Amino acid sequence: MSDRSRIAYVDGPRLRRALLAACRSGRQCKAELNRINVFPVADGDTGTNLSLTLEAVAGELARYRERRVDRMAAAAARSALLGARGNCGMMLSQFLLGFSGGLEGRARASLGEVASALTEGAQSLDAAVENPVEGTILTVVRDSASKAVSESVTKGSGDFAEAMVAMRETARESLARTPDLLPVLAEAGVVDAGAQGFVEMVEGVVRLIEKGDEGVEAEAVAGNGAEEDVHPEWSPIGAAEHPFTHGSRRYCTEILVEGPDLPGEGVVREALAEGSEELLVIRSEEILKIHLHTDHPRDAIDYCATLGTVVAHKAEDMLAQFEAARIARGKTVRRPVGIMVDSGSDLPDAVARAHGIHIIPLLLIDGERTLKDRIDISAGEFHAQLESGGPLPTTSQPPPGDFIAAYEHASTEAEVVVPILLAASLSGVFRSAENANDMVPHLDVRLVDSKGASILVGLLALKAAELAEAGADAEEIIAEVERIRAQSGILFTVRNLDRLIASGRVSQFAGWLGGVLDLKPVLGLGGDGTVKAFGKARGAARAKKLILDTVAAAIPPGAKRVRFGVIHAAAPEMAEQLRGELAARYEGAEILVAPITPVIATHLGPGAWGIAYTVED
Repeated sequence: MSDRSRIAYVDGPRLRRALLAACRSGRQCKAELNRINVFPVADGDTGTNLSLTLEAVAGELARYRERRVDRMAAAAARSALLGARGNCGMMLSQFLLGFSGGLEGRARASLGEVASALTEGAQSLDAAVENPVEGTILTVVRDSASKAVSESVTKGSGDFAEAMVAMRETARESLARTPDLLPVLAEAGVVDAGAQGFVEMVEGVVRLIEKGDEGVEAEAVAGNGAEEDVHPEWSPIGAAEHPFTHGSRRYCTEILVEGPDLPGEGVVREALAEGSEELLVIRSEEILKIHLHTDHPRDAIDYCATLGTVVAHKAEDMLAQFEAARIARGKTVRRPVGIMVDSGSDLPDAVARAHGIHIIPLLLIDGERTLKDRIDISAGEFHAQLESGGPLPTTSQPPPGDFIAAYEHASTEAEVVVPILLAASLSGVFRSAENANDMVPHLDVRLVDSKGASILVGLLALKAAELAEAGADAEEIIAEVERIRAQSGILFTVRNLDRLIASGRVSQFAGWLGGVLDLKPVLGLGGDGTVKAFGKARGAARAKKLILDTVAAAIPPGAKRVRFGVIHAAAPEMAEQLRGELAARYEGAEILVAPITPVIATHLGPGAWGIAYTVED
């Protein structure tokens, strides 16, 4: 090991680099992990779930800068918990929470301190799993942490480089033993998929140490850093006769709850234990994340709604996933259908992550800079810029090249990609997507003009994702989305007309008159996706009443399956008022609340807000 590679301590920036390298390496093996995923259910999604979890971590750390190692670890743990998907994602997030706790109070950490934190992470994971099974990621994490501790104790060098190499070798050996500990793996001739994903993450850290950032980037340019799209000749899932190798419950259900007075993990586990399998409950401050296999996902979701705000939930039919994986056989194991939206959909990140919905960012042009919506600038940052006044950026649709890259990425996870996009009548986004689609005839991409905007597009995409998780094919999903759109809508208003005037939506005279009389225009979208005036009201209170009454009149009496989306630009108090009034009027209805994305907010200005609704009956 060269002197250059010797590392005596870890601080925030070093931990960030290591975690990003681990995320990159773990995501590269997605296809292989899906192929060998036979435990606890042979549904071929471990690679996808781990990749999406790591994507959430990498996305957070990419824009996070912190010198203290404890704060960097805490940011990684929180992002993993919020983005966790599947058993492997939940277990990884629990491990990172324990690891983060072990580093609390430290600005930098020695090898011994990091080894101790790794042990706390492994112990935290062991304690969280109600019925632990050896031969899984549990075993490999425990063995790896134990090796890190022994290296820090038996060797006086305190060199992270040497310790990580030893940890990697131990992880590899532990992974190779998983078939000996778990008969279903031996029968299928594979190692545990989640455990292999963890080993690949360790491999990524060692590669960073040995080759540095430049060496790792060079591998990526050469093609070794891209996500796999391999086509192995044999799939153990294709040869399986039944999906449920461990347990029998059909729906993989995940629920994210937020609130100030959440109960402890034990209380929630006890409430959900009956009739469930693979139950894992994690609480961190005001966040509660639940994973379980059940035949009655709605019962679990309804229970969680009594604990706090259900921010996101999903229920995937594992039998449908298994059948899709069996059909794939020698090909890459993918979902039948994947859903995509543009960032103008205002779909909350937690919801998009929960369902694996791909988001392609719209663009803002700020002088010489091109900013990717929701990546280079967040809604909160942009809303503050709106409030401060001054010149604002212009907006642009993604060029076809961005869409092509998004299609190719989404196609590594799904056989058919269904993008549900901002109305063609309002923007050039749809046309750019069409041009891109013409350039990738080898990919199966089915474009859908939502004839909507903002959170209405997000609600339609959410329904599409749920249908895909239930096993519907692309044609069924598109037909159902179009049916629901025909009986759904969105209405909004603005604080003043300044931004609408600037964008050419209203005349200067109409803007002056509205300001003098405090008139609030109530606008919305017709069924064809064009802007329509629904009236005007003097003052915010009357505008709110007009919008709520208009929405109520549009929803058929007796409709039972209704969803709402509430959006706002720097008006969180109004958004919470609307959430409360909708919840009172429509008991049990799901209500998403989200800030308006920068590309749309720049046209509406601060203080804008609105309501979208979808009727599924």
